[in-house]
Amino acid sequence: MAVDRESRILSGPLALEVGRFGTPLALGMALQTTFNLVDAYLIARLPAGEVGAAVGAIGICDQVSALGTIVSYGVSTAAAAILSQRKGAGDQEGVQRAAWQSMIIIGALSLFLGLVGGLGAGFIVRDLIGAKGDVAKIATTYLRIMTAGSFSIFFLLQLTNVQRALGSAKTPVALLVSGNIFNVFLAVILIFGPGPAPSFLGWATSIAQVLHIPRMGMVGAAWASIIARCLVLVPNVIILARRFDVFPPRGKRAPDKDEIKKIASIAWPSSAQFFLRISAMLFVNSLVARFFTTQEDQTATTAMGLVFRLDTMALFVAMGWGTAAQTFVGQNLGANKNARAKKSGWITMGYDAVTNVLLIALVYAYGEAILRVFDDEAAPVAIALQYLHVVAPSYVALGIGIVLGNAMAGAGATRTTFAIDAAVILLFQVPLGVVVIGVMHGTLRALFQCVAVVNIASAAAYCVIYARGTWLGAIARTR
Repeated sequence: MAVDRESRILSGPLALEVGRFGTPLALGMALQTTFNLVDAYLIARLPAGEVGAAVGAIGICDQVSALGTIVSYGVSTAAAAILSQRKGAGDQEGVQRAAWQSMIIIGALSLFLGLVGGLGAGFIVRDLIGAKGDVAKIATTYLRIMTAGSFSIFFLLQLTNVQRALGSAKTPVALLVSGNIFNVFLAVILIFGPGPAPSFLGWATSIAQVLHIPRMGMVGAAWASIIARCLVLVPNVIILARRFDVFPPRGKRAPDKDEIKKIASIAWPSSAQFFLRISAMLFVNSLVARFFTTQEDQTATTAMGLVFRLDTMALFVAMGWGTAAQTFVGQNLGANKNARAKKSGWITMGYDAVTNVLLIALVYAYGEAILRVFDDEAAPVAIALQYLHVVAPSYVALGIGIVLGNAMAGAGATRTTFAIDAAVILLFQVPLGVVVIGVMHGTLRALFQCVAVVNIASAAAYCVIYARGTWLGAIARTR
């Protein structure tokens, strides 16, 4: 099976094989987001007095938590680029070395970022983001738990990314989906405890009563996520050991300075790039919190918490297709098939564009109904709908940038992708937002238009750089 899979990536009909490999990855990422939406749905079933603050808090916390995850994901991206190229070249010892040393880096990051986020949650939420009132109080507690347990998502993404880089699409998706099923089951029990809870969740309150589990509210969702991720780490390790043989012999498991340096040289610009992307989303949230909310009225922040879930759907689906592009580019470059590698990126971009068109149609047809599942208050839903009508059409552009960026990362060209995002965000988005909102005192709609324009500018930049092909030379750094 492994030989057939590798053969298809390197020599099968390209459009067919990219579709075959990428579809389960994109669907898996969409399902993962769907399970996150279920979490939001459960939180929306809390008593009316808790819902608004909880929805706003989770929108902030998910983005802040994503900063640490993104730094970790940069290491996973670098490791995947090296692994896929060495797999294409038939270098199994090199595969083992890159996989193990990248896990050492992930362990160190887990410890450092867990301490920073766990101890600095209050400062991040109140002073950096500018959250106020009950939103800030709930967000601080939730964020402290999520960042302290961040090792679970760091290692889960790392282990599944290793499998994808080596040519497995379905197994890592199945494991991620399994983890999210555990998450939903645990979240129901931990959020509501022995009650009160909606009548259709009576089974969960019965379990909580028998096990003496208290009602934790929104914080229960954080604990559920961490526990669920830990449950699926075990099968991930077993599969990597038995099926892919990625763990080196015991005598070769010490930190390797040269290999760590090689991974880090590709990882830091990738991590910085993803960090900038999430920071850009937080920048928008911060503008909303500072200019459009008060201590008594956090409606706009609640609205951003609502739309963040749908933004994440577009983002995650693009990352699924982008992972496919990275694998095809990396393995084909490793096998010295440069033209096929470059073409696979364009094809994957096309698949993601079609997927996003379907998502945009869904948003326009059922956007209000979807939003009201999570918050039935008219004011935040109205703001969220305005955001979606302005920003959702740019999801296609957002996906183009992500997929082509991942494709270039498959060659190890993470410095190029970092430079593109840094230019777009720091030299265009931030000044634009400051001028439109801070200086010209623009409306929320004007801010949302800025977000859409930035997505389009990013897509244009990536298309131009990708077409030039100079990024292909970065493969030398991964040898």
